[in-house]
Amino acid sequence: MLEIPFLLIAVVAIALVFDFTNGAHDSANAIATIVSTKVLSPQVAVVMAASLNLAGAFLGTAVAHTIGSGIVSPEMVAGSQGLVLSALFGAIVWNLLTWYLGLPSSSSHALIGGLIGATIAYGGLDAPNYPSIAEKILLPLVFSPLAGFLCGYLLMVSLSWMLIKAHPTKVNHAFKKLQIVSSAFMATSHGLNDAQKTMGIITLALFTFHQIPEMTVPLWVKLSCALAMGLGTATGGWKIVKTMGHKIFKLEPIHGFAAETAAALVITGASAFGAPISTTHTISTAVIGVGASKRLSAVRWGVAGNLVMAWVLTIPAAAVMGAICFEVLRLLGIS
Repeated sequence: MLEIPFLLIAVVAIALVFDFTNGAHDSANAIATIVSTKVLSPQVAVVMAASLNLAGAFLGTAVAHTIGSGIVSPEMVAGSQGLVLSALFGAIVWNLLTWYLGLPSSSSHALIGGLIGATIAYGGLDAPNYPSIAEKILLPLVFSPLAGFLCGYLLMVSLSWMLIKAHPTKVNHAFKKLQIVSSAFMATSHGLNDAQKTMGIITLALFTFHQIPEMTVPLWVKLSCALAMGLGTATGGWKIVKTMGHKIFKLEPIHGFAAETAAALVITGASAFGAPISTTHTISTAVIGVGASKRLSAVRWGVAGNLVMAWVLTIPAAAVMGAICFEVLRLLGIS
């Protein structure tokens, strides 16, 4: 049996690796539209997104509390040394697979799925907190992409009516500047929601190893998660940027502004509620909504279908991987 301090160090290190892959995997959320419309160079856009991801991570802890105590009761798993480690392994495997394939799946749902799977492997089907999962995870999982689509569609329709008599060149010039603001809003909201998920998982690990008396996120956890996500974002994620920025719908600056603003509004609202939603799916559906406002044929629905497939598969696939990882660790004497 490994010593608990070593396992805890391993859990924290792997959690930060997950946060790094989350930042790299989801960098497209904040910069795909602004890069594809050539408002900013990829290098400048990445630096901006990384900095604002870092800032956003310090703006709240509601999502961290949902991850740390809303999926499973911390007291129920306080004696498990391998649960959080298994959840992270399951999420990282799924993240890397979809990253390699260039699929914008949800790092958030991968982490949630990994945690649910590991929890069931540890305590049986009754172990997860199903009412909280339904309220804070499954309902937002369904409604946040729909909200992204609807907000993107309505905002783009409104802008089109407001600017119907404006000269296209002037509109393009104005929204090139405004898109910098919307991209910054999107990057900040991404940090607000996504960085907190790893904060919650590390806090749960600290509690299960009896290192903290209650589920309160320590300052050093906030700082380390924010830095890991910022560094991950700085590496880019160019396959997914290409999918987000070009393959769904051919974007112009006004479309990028509408999609980013719509998605950031949805993500910020969900974060205030404590819902760990998929920033990837929210911006994806916002882009689809913006494209659909022009004409339905403007959207490449085959690519959109791939997004939906990844959306549906992520939680159960990551849950299976998390459960398998837990059983492997159990065989190694870590449970």
